[in-house]
Amino acid sequence: MMQNILLSSASCRSLYLSSFGFRAYTIGIISLGWLMGIMPQSSQANEAVPTSPTQLVNQAQRLANNGNLAGNSVSVNGTVLPIPWMQIDQKIAISDYALSDHFGATFLNTNDPRHQPVLWFPQPGQAAMNLRAWHDSGHRFLDITDIAVQHNWILDPVDNTLQVTLPPSQIQTVRYGTHSWGERLVLETTSPVLTRLTEGVGEFSLTLPAITDIQTVNALPTQWSETGIKSLSFDLQPTQTTLNIKTTPDIRPILSTVDDPPRIIVDIRNDFLQPLNILWATGLRWRQQYLPVAGKQFPVYWLQLAPRQSSMNLRPIWTDPITATGISPLVSMAQRWQAAAAINGGFFNRDNQYPLGAVRFNSTWISGPILNRGGIGWDAEGNVVMRRLFLKQTLTAASGESFPLQTINSGYVQAGIGLYTPAWGLEYRPIVDSEIVITVINEVIVNQQQATPDHAISVPADGYLLALRSFDTAARVLRPGTKIEIQSELLPSELEAFPNIVGGGPLLLQNSSLVLNAEVEQFSRAFATQAAPRSAIGLNATGELLLVAVHSSPGGSGPTLAELAQIMAQLGSTAALNLDGGSSASLYLGGRLLNRNPRTAARVNNGIGLFFE
Repeated sequence: MMQNILLSSASCRSLYLSSFGFRAYTIGIISLGWLMGIMPQSSQANEAVPTSPTQLVNQAQRLANNGNLAGNSVSVNGTVLPIPWMQIDQKIAISDYALSDHFGATFLNTNDPRHQPVLWFPQPGQAAMNLRAWHDSGHRFLDITDIAVQHNWILDPVDNTLQVTLPPSQIQTVRYGTHSWGERLVLETTSPVLTRLTEGVGEFSLTLPAITDIQTVNALPTQWSETGIKSLSFDLQPTQTTLNIKTTPDIRPILSTVDDPPRIIVDIRNDFLQPLNILWATGLRWRQQYLPVAGKQFPVYWLQLAPRQSSMNLRPIWTDPITATGISPLVSMAQRWQAAAAINGGFFNRDNQYPLGAVRFNSTWISGPILNRGGIGWDAEGNVVMRRLFLKQTLTAASGESFPLQTINSGYVQAGIGLYTPAWGLEYRPIVDSEIVITVINEVIVNQQQATPDHAISVPADGYLLALRSFDTAARVLRPGTKIEIQSELLPSELEAFPNIVGGGPLLLQNSSLVLNAEVEQFSRAFATQAAPRSAIGLNATGELLLVAVHSSPGGSGPTLAELAQIMAQLGSTAALNLDGGSSASLYLGGRLLNRNPRTAARVNNGIGLFFE
């Protein structure tokens, strides 16, 4: 077991493991780039996110002065991996996703957010190891100290990197077999060994810090099934072995391990989803399982949040805090905002990367609603409402003439007037070929100019821009020097009290009844009937929020909107809203996507993030 941590100087600590001997390391000043990025920042589970470089440096110093360490890389026998880690109270922990993705551990169900049971090379009849868990800066960390001692790992924190040295191992045999459900590979090793799984589209690789001889490689078959494994090759290195496996596109591997002798089992099947029910944090549960609808089994992944029981709150998130435009993978977006969990939000134009729906943060419209489409609004007290949204805005000139505004900070354009505030970004480029752009400062028009998409116009910090599209009547009235006023009304009026709103659509359920009507929300019939991966957000009778992603049934397609509504009802939703789907459907938790290989996830404009308070 870990005995103690010895203080040798203000910036040096020494870690002693009884079976490993004495190793020393030095704490450097934690880099500002790391602190401003995606990795843990403090030893306190719910410490507020710093908001300035000075706070970031001070927090790094507090971390060092408290005798705790943290970093964002783990070196396994010399191979460096992007894994967050922490050392607190003489214990070393890594972000939980690394245990499954990089170490090959299997998670089991739990109702205790302070512990996570895992299986990693268990002896026959051996109970799961119950690893202590804590949360920090959007990650759940699992204590690996006991695993390290049991399997003779050397843990050596050096600056930002946790160096993990494993005993030598060798792959002795690789066996292949076919079953009614699919195919199986079994790798027998001389000792328990870490297994890093890397997935692509129709392919995956397994990397083990173990050597393999050519006889083991030559013993494998050269012909493979047409429905599962299509090819297998080895990359043999002096200290590690990588198996590169090509499969049919709808297959993902399932990894498990057993001991006596040590074996890594890889199942290749299209019904790959393993049921899970994990209380990941107080008030936040991670669920996944197949659900039946219309004679098909759909893989469903969801997060179940009890806002009034949890120390977490919801906030809209988008690609870049200083502009409404742009797209990025949900993983990058969540990590940039340091969200613990997230789901993709509403629609956007993939070509120009402009939002096409409501995003309201702290009562400020980052992007306004369009086309009377559905949205979800919430407040800090856990109150939630889902309705179809309409923002009525009217511009009135000093002369008394009034004009309706079509949108605010939106990529959706039509003849009329669009409003662009500083939330849109530092500058605005006309979206259509010819626009009249009016600059307003302190409610007075200061400039009117004809502009095209290659002409960037600054958005005033103390004002806004009006983009006139095919609206000469308004252009003649809204001349420089004219004082104007904008009045806004959000309908239905009950939504006005909610500072945070994210749009999507169509609305699926309301008061436990099906209200799906894609035509009313101006979606096409093709969109309504298309079968595709989808994401949605629901509210159940006890006030819990459900963040849901649904994918293709084994050997089949994804759900239609009607099937998605049935799935949300099965999950207990009394209200439910469809979000952007297809390749955008992404559900994030603690550093990884739950529902799909990240290489298949499209970049998105906005989402809903869950944050520790």
